[in-house]
Amino acid sequence: MDKKKVLIVDDQNGIRVLLLEVFSSEGYHTFQAANGKLALEIVRLEAPDLVLLDMKIPGMDGLEILKHIKAIDPSIKVIMMTAYGELDMIKEATDLGALMHFTKPFDIDEMRMEVNRQLHGGNSSGRFAVGS
Repeated sequence: MDKKKVLIVDDQNGIRVLLLEVFSSEGYHTFQAANGKLALEIVRLEAPDLVLLDMKIPGMDGLEILKHIKAIDPSIKVIMMTAYGELDMIKEATDLGALMHFTKPFDIDEMRMEVNRQLHGGNSSGRFAVGS
């Protein structure tokens, strides 16, 4: 079975490293980008299944990146990461197709469970398969 691909987009190195470790250990093929340009390059080349996208990124902001991701491939799932108080942007992100958001500092276990749910919960085929 192909490994699911998760792309982490955040300008904060510490957050990228943390999420990279968490999702690599969950068995995902993980990518990271510190800015929108690189993020969109990875989206085009790798077609990730899910993107964890920070709202506030210098240069191209999260909403702009989200629009581009959805233009490239509308089926890519996107979860936003926001700082406290960006509620107006959250509504816009949802309108643009983001699934949900986590407010920083987020609970890493909650995020892990949600990503697992998004990537495996949608289709139950194979999830409960017993060893052949």
